[in-house]
Amino acid sequence: MITQPEETTAAYETVVGLEVHVQLLTQSKLFCRCSTKFGAPPNTQTCPVCTGMPGALPVMNREAFRLSLKTAIALDLHIPQFTKWDRKNYFYPDSPRGYQISQFDLPMSEHGFLHISDPKGAFAPKKIRILRAHLEDDAGKSLHDEAAGKADSRIDLNRAGTPLLEIVSEPDMRSAQEARAYLTELKLLLTYLGVSDCNMQEGSLRVDANVNLHLEVKGEKIATPIVEIKNLNSFRAVERAVVYEAQRQYELWREAGKKLGDAPKQTRGWDDQAQLTRAQRHKEESSDYRYFPDPDLAPVLTSAQEVEKLKAAMIERPAELRSRLQTDYALDAHDAEVIVNQGRPFVDYYIAVAEKSGSGKLAGNWIQQSVLRYLNEQEIGIGEFDVSAESLAEMIGLIQGGELASSRAKDVFAEMLNAKTTAPAAMKTLGIEAVDDSTLVALCQSLLDDNPRIVADVQGGKQQAVGALIGQAKKKNPNANPSEVRKICLQLIDAM
Repeated sequence: MITQPEETTAAYETVVGLEVHVQLLTQSKLFCRCSTKFGAPPNTQTCPVCTGMPGALPVMNREAFRLSLKTAIALDLHIPQFTKWDRKNYFYPDSPRGYQISQFDLPMSEHGFLHISDPKGAFAPKKIRILRAHLEDDAGKSLHDEAAGKADSRIDLNRAGTPLLEIVSEPDMRSAQEARAYLTELKLLLTYLGVSDCNMQEGSLRVDANVNLHLEVKGEKIATPIVEIKNLNSFRAVERAVVYEAQRQYELWREAGKKLGDAPKQTRGWDDQAQLTRAQRHKEESSDYRYFPDPDLAPVLTSAQEVEKLKAAMIERPAELRSRLQTDYALDAHDAEVIVNQGRPFVDYYIAVAEKSGSGKLAGNWIQQSVLRYLNEQEIGIGEFDVSAESLAEMIGLIQGGELASSRAKDVFAEMLNAKTTAPAAMKTLGIEAVDDSTLVALCQSLLDDNPRIVADVQGGKQQAVGALIGQAKKKNPNANPSEVRKICLQLIDAM
């Protein structure tokens, strides 16, 4: 997206690339048998391997590699037959070995893509290229005591050795909205696959954003130095940080001019309270890490048969599901987006209701407006919902058949929830009965006889005047279907 700020001399384009670290859903760490369960007391899930004791030898967790392969297939990444482990050397207090086991020049997957879009049309649908996805183990966690008069820092190594899949995009995003859409779609895909719970509060999904500007001044193209933004603990924080950093770099360019292009790359942290980025250090290059092959781990060979087996078992991805809901059940893009974003069990519930009721659109309306609202209010999932797909479909069928007026359907739905019963039973409890056609016709005729002025208004072209008769019909017979009353009254007037 090309942006031309007010009172400027240059148009600029925001360029964003994202590095996403995903904690894989394994029971044990990447190179040892220690538990990955979150919330254990500090330093209780450690062993000589993950604490970097001399002589301790790592052994690869095959399940972590399988989950990585599954993700790579879903992202259409190329999976080579040969990959190896490398040592990434850096000296941080929470990295007891003094290096991280990662993958450098031969990652386990590379060169894929993820499609993003926005139902509201904030940007055109586009394909975001993914440079690579590689496995590595996590570092520990530094805990800082910020109480007054204290300067203690402690290290918790429970997280050290946890399997991470780092997914690195190409710098293909051109706005904060696109960055958030990419993260939302990626998180949704990972949860559908079941490879991670993607809980950002627990650190299961962490994001670093690389941001710079491409400017055009008098026909000359200029790029600002890339800034890597860390400490992003929510997608909203990513969105705000990209917007802030783009503006900060632009203002800095206005002050420094072309000299800014010679500045080194920088790592900055996002201060969510102050809503700004703060300088941390110069950004490291690969040479700073002194990568070399890990001598304690054998390379990994992936057979074509293993890849094909995983492909054959691949689930329907969110993008494919959205497309199918629109094609097979007549949903619009927004409704399909809302339903798919709730997760696969919710989608399965919707499909069951749509198929059993015979109306994808009506099923979508009820599930979004009533079911989803109830789930959010009660803070439960669809698996805990007391109205089965069969019961909701039965109620929708009664509405379509004219046996249950839409105006009374919400009362019936509420009774179904409260009494954990079916629609017919709820209707009986509420005294709602279907009104046969002959009774409705007689009711409408009596209304017309009592309201000649309304009849004259309708005959004069004011069809909306018939609305006054609907309220009268409800008083005489609460079970009368308003839409049927309106239709019959108009037909009777037309026949006069």
